[in-house]
Amino acid sequence: MIKAGIIGGSGYTGGELIRLLLNHHQTEIDFVFSTTRAGKPVSSAHQDLLGQINLLFSGEINPSVDVVFLCLGHGNSTKFLEENGFADHTKIIDLSNDFRLNSDSVWNSHTFVYGLPELNKSDIQNAQAIANPGCFATAIQLGLLPLAKAGLLNKDIHINAVTGSTGAGVGLSATSHFSWRNNNVSWYKPFTHQHLGEIGESLESFGNGVGKLYFLPNRGNFTRGILATAYTPFDGSLEKAQQLFKDFYADAVYTHVSDDPIHLKQVVNTNQCHIHLHKHEDVLLVTSAIDNLLKGASGQAVQNMNLMFGLEEQMGLQLKAGVF
Repeated sequence: MIKAGIIGGSGYTGGELIRLLLNHHQTEIDFVFSTTRAGKPVSSAHQDLLGQINLLFSGEINPSVDVVFLCLGHGNSTKFLEENGFADHTKIIDLSNDFRLNSDSVWNSHTFVYGLPELNKSDIQNAQAIANPGCFATAIQLGLLPLAKAGLLNKDIHINAVTGSTGAGVGLSATSHFSWRNNNVSWYKPFTHQHLGEIGESLESFGNGVGKLYFLPNRGNFTRGILATAYTPFDGSLEKAQQLFKDFYADAVYTHVSDDPIHLKQVVNTNQCHIHLHKHEDVLLVTSAIDNLLKGASGQAVQNMNLMFGLEEQMGLQLKAGVF
């Protein structure tokens, strides 16, 4: 059994990670660390786990676990690792943005591999430390990587994506309050979102040149999921584009190209990414959809863990969407 520790287990990503690991038959949760809830039942923060877990939140860590998941706010993972040491054999999976960029990927003796399996599967399998991608970054990259690899992404790319309220985290803010969020839609961080850096580095990794990315993120009046649309000039036929995407994702267990238009409910509560292509005159429209807490966070973290330990990639992640 793989002994796992979770740091920052009281938030949305921590709760989803606990749920997944409880149903992963090769993993045992050793501790769930929380500075604010130490000594309290895990189910007091995650009421959906009542009767499924008897653990208490811990104020201490076990430095010898096989894998540790860092579910901390951005900027806090580096600080935590500086203050808390783990054994040499402990694998680290960080769900923050601390180590995602190439310039931040080396920390002490660790080199963090960018954990997008559809791009870096072989590197993930040999990694000791993983920087789990951001949620918007996952949805957008999966929609654009085949074009980048083919050298067909050298013109301007316009991206619009909407995310559920869980993307803002469990803490209450003015824009996550129910009375504000309900029956409401708004944009934020136009053209400057922090995920643009990791998106750009992945798309540019093929060395084929990438046009300017214009990304407009939106807050949706629902709880979870991301629907992203991206469009860019494209000279080829729709059939050529579809074949390009299907070839790129031929071996991907969680990213699938649909011939029919897609919607968000297809992927919520799963680790799936669904993609649809539409051609209008000389423009290709790519739509991608993921669950921001699963494929965009905790599900992808477990997928990475499976690859790191040589397990079946889908273990613990066979989830069905609730489409009705």
